[in-house]
Amino acid sequence: MNSGDIQLLVIALLSVLGLVALIVSRPKLHPLLALLLVSAAVGLVTGMPLDQLVKAISGGAGKTLGAVGLVVALGAMLGKILADAGVTDSVADAIVSRASRKALPWAMTGVAFVIGIPMFFEVGLVVLLPLIFGVARKLEAEEPGKGSAYVYVGVPVIAALAAMHGMVPPHPGPLTAIATLKTSVGATMIYGFIAAIPAIALAGPIYGNFMAPRMKVRPDDALVAQYAPGADDAADKPRRTPPGIGLGLLTALLPALLMLLHALAEVLLAKESPLLHVAGFVGNPIVAMLLGVVFAVLVLRPGAPEEVRKALSQSVKPVANVLLIIAGGGAFQQVLTDAHVGDAIVHMSHQLALSPLVLGWLISMLLSVSTGSATVGIVGAAGLLAPLAASGAGINQPLLALSIGCGSLFFNYANHAGFWLVKESFGMSMGEATKTISVVQSIVAVVGLVMVLLLNLLPPLVG
Repeated sequence: MNSGDIQLLVIALLSVLGLVALIVSRPKLHPLLALLLVSAAVGLVTGMPLDQLVKAISGGAGKTLGAVGLVVALGAMLGKILADAGVTDSVADAIVSRASRKALPWAMTGVAFVIGIPMFFEVGLVVLLPLIFGVARKLEAEEPGKGSAYVYVGVPVIAALAAMHGMVPPHPGPLTAIATLKTSVGATMIYGFIAAIPAIALAGPIYGNFMAPRMKVRPDDALVAQYAPGADDAADKPRRTPPGIGLGLLTALLPALLMLLHALAEVLLAKESPLLHVAGFVGNPIVAMLLGVVFAVLVLRPGAPEEVRKALSQSVKPVANVLLIIAGGGAFQQVLTDAHVGDAIVHMSHQLALSPLVLGWLISMLLSVSTGSATVGIVGAAGLLAPLAASGAGINQPLLALSIGCGSLFFNYANHAGFWLVKESFGMSMGEATKTISVVQSIVAVVGLVMVLLLNLLPPLVG
């Protein structure tokens, strides 16, 4: 490690601090603008030729969107179809109908686990709010005075949705890390499912059961009435007959099943096998999500063609901001790479006793907490560690992608959109919201890292 490496690391550190300052301090720029400005500044300070700098910014943004953007948009469409067709409600009702009060948090965890596979955290929470409020309202009426029924029911959902959002593709965070590190989608998905289970259990039902008696959270009455109307209110509203539970589950899980099929094929089939190539095609995240959306439209028939088109158009509007941040993060990552900051990280890592898996978690956590964007955290950490991952240092790259995703979940606070969604939906104070979503996601992040380190002791799933 020479003086040039030190200079590049100082520039990288200052760029991160500058990014944080532009986003959270007085300028309060949109993350896209901040990312583009910082990317240009890094290129100029490191002496990058102007034409190469422009090419790095546009190429990095386009490459990242090409790998992630389509999957994010298709995932939003699939989530909208599932909700409109009644799949979300039917799956939830099937799981909850036989649950006792003690088993109810675990049942709600199961609902969010399934629904959270194709949906963003924010989208999944909005979709499940009617179920959360309906179940909590019933518990509140049956057993008043036992703390907050809304925390008791809602925290497991928050934990499951957060874990799936940060750990399991095709969510944009894990998918972005996978694309940047050029690792296996299937192996990362398998690791993600394994790590998510204990993280969700501890942060969801266990922590929720501990906190609910100590809190008095209750949403606004008008909001409860909107999401969980009484039987008399609901009786007059026409309701579409939902599909069977088996078909609903198949539709919700089809993209994940296709990607898992590819993962199994990589393990079981020879590299020259034609079946492996077919599995690789249908298991590609873009193709798998596209097939899932087409299957959902054809089988679930969520409405007339014009209604479906309008619904799909509406579904992608909420993810536009995420896509812009992903593009800016890709530009930032490419500029850092072309400036050889990653090479300096590689040289520095050789002199540290810190595991790359821990380093990835730490960088992602610091970026996410400071900027308020898990996407910025993931893209920044993955971009910085990509050269190290590709250096042949014996790193389990799917676990590195998972570790980075876990780090991005730590301490979701007031500079995260999800924090405000939970706070306002449940009628919480800042302190109450911190005790729920901030602590819940921190537990998920830490348990996820522990699981990554334990899984790293086993033989890797892919070579």
